[in-house]
Amino acid sequence: MLAKMTSKNQLTLPKSVTEAVGAGPYFEVEARNGQIILTPVRIQRADAVRAKLAELDLTEQDVADAVAWARASVDSPRGKQ
Repeated sequence: MLAKMTSKNQLTLPKSVTEAVGAGPYFEVEARNGQIILTPVRIQRADAVRAKLAELDLTEQDVADAVAWARASVDSPRGKQ
């Protein structure tokens, strides 16, 4: 099968191909030995949050501190934090 690349570097994958591999909306993309390899990936929200936290170099303690701060802000009247 052929797929044509548009001027915006976009490809439309044939439905029969995506159905055959059970593809979702996301693919891991890599170049290997002159080939483009697409691997279907299922991203779960928790995984996306963990990836963003890692990207921002936040620790579990940073998150716990932020949650405690937010809860204290909700529990106390404005301006008396």
